[in-house]
Amino acid sequence: MKMKITIITGFLLLLLSACSANQMGDMEGMDHSSTNKEKTGQNDETSQGTQNLSSTKAPAILKGENNEFTITAKEAKHQLTGDVSLTAWTFNGSVPGDQIRIKQGEEVKIKLINTLPDPVTIHWHGITVKNNMDGIPGITQNAVQPGESFVYSFTPKDAGTYMYHTHQDGVKQMDKGLAGSLIVEPVQPEKLDKDFTLVLDEWMSDGDSSSMMEGMNMSMESNEEENPMSHSMDGYDIYTINGKSGKAIEPFKVKEGDKVRIRLVNVGFMSHSFHLHGHEVKVVAIDGQSVNQPKGFKDELVSIAPGERYDLEFTADNPGEWYLESHGNKEGTKGMRTKIQYEQPAENSDQPNSTANLPIFDYTTYGKSKEASFTLDQTYDLDYTMNLNTEMKEHKMVYTINDKVFPETENIQVEEGDLVKVRLKNDSMADDHPMHLHGHFFQILSKNGKPLTGSPVIKDTVNVKPGDEYVIAFKADNPGDWLFHCHDLHHASAGMMNMVEYKGFTPDFEVDPQAQNSPH
Repeated sequence: MKMKITIITGFLLLLLSACSANQMGDMEGMDHSSTNKEKTGQNDETSQGTQNLSSTKAPAILKGENNEFTITAKEAKHQLTGDVSLTAWTFNGSVPGDQIRIKQGEEVKIKLINTLPDPVTIHWHGITVKNNMDGIPGITQNAVQPGESFVYSFTPKDAGTYMYHTHQDGVKQMDKGLAGSLIVEPVQPEKLDKDFTLVLDEWMSDGDSSSMMEGMNMSMESNEEENPMSHSMDGYDIYTINGKSGKAIEPFKVKEGDKVRIRLVNVGFMSHSFHLHGHEVKVVAIDGQSVNQPKGFKDELVSIAPGERYDLEFTADNPGEWYLESHGNKEGTKGMRTKIQYEQPAENSDQPNSTANLPIFDYTTYGKSKEASFTLDQTYDLDYTMNLNTEMKEHKMVYTINDKVFPETENIQVEEGDLVKVRLKNDSMADDHPMHLHGHFFQILSKNGKPLTGSPVIKDTVNVKPGDEYVIAFKADNPGDWLFHCHDLHHASAGMMNMVEYKGFTPDFEVDPQAQNSPH
């Protein structure tokens, strides 16, 4: 209750004061610890016109010493396509931000310096950090003000593919580019000949995401006819891979015989379904967690929802040039494609087929079953239901959990050690809800009443489509106040958030009412 009052107060103050490619492959990383704020000089580019801004650089591997890194949030001019450029907000001057590669079990220290005109934070999406390092303004820290800095420190326990992004005023700031990939390398290195990361995103060619939020504040009559209770995403007309679209995306080069990993990381607000031509592929990890005994398949679509990550592997055994592309019929779809290009010359006539009707990969039946942490019929300390919906309230479209909007939603109250089962049901007529839990992994137990029959699936984000119901379970083993929200942040900002609250936990910071904390 105390936390809710604090957040409500922060929201009111915010309302009163408001008037905001490249190829990456074969990389490495580092790490250490601490938590403090410092003053730093404000960048001259901040709030000046685009003509004074430097252009973005190609994203690279973030360099550091002794496992200590620095990330500077700053403005830059970014070229999305051959004829579309805009002012982006970047981490270290690239879109997406430089990839962070660190070692499992080693402590890392990352200093965020803010030279933007607005406050900012970094959330380590999928990493089970301590609560005060989660990067949630008004809940785990105060937002880092312009001209200030904050040091994040954590020790990643789980190897895999993750992401980092702002969690301050997320729709606006992520739309401007504040996100990147984060790879935790395992203690025992995997033998890979090529390791490519594809960060997926959507952009508006006019660079104005405010129109998207204004679209939420409409009467039911003014919405789309076929889906009167849905949120149109048609304003996003440019889809990108590593910050580039269409011909600006460079091919990924392989040699015959290479073992190739492709890490698909969705930092956007829309799902994208990917198809690799000409090769048998395996899904070896989902949300960073390994799949047990994955089997190869061909010509299926792997759908990656906002906040999700999928690791694909294939053997480069079919020389030529082969498309890796998103499927769909939206305006931006055709720009979200690239090629797997063999170094050895070979003739082939592969063509894009982004509108082909292909089967969709289903993780509920994939891989081989084995004993896991949870079962449907075991005893749980807490059994909770979250009914997710799209509603009209006071002439505005809102997204509700059990008919309430954040911060009025009912939080899940747990004690450390509790075993928690949650039923997620999507009652919206047309909106997907990719639900992301901070600070924990959960196991998927069933979908639409059917238990999983393949590999155990451990995730931090589950995409609940209209009419679908998932049952998930997790152990409350990381004390704190943790957000549980839709990762289409348009939905989160319009109400679809609650928290997992540990009884007796007290945050170790004091909320600053002047910090403009906006946690969605």
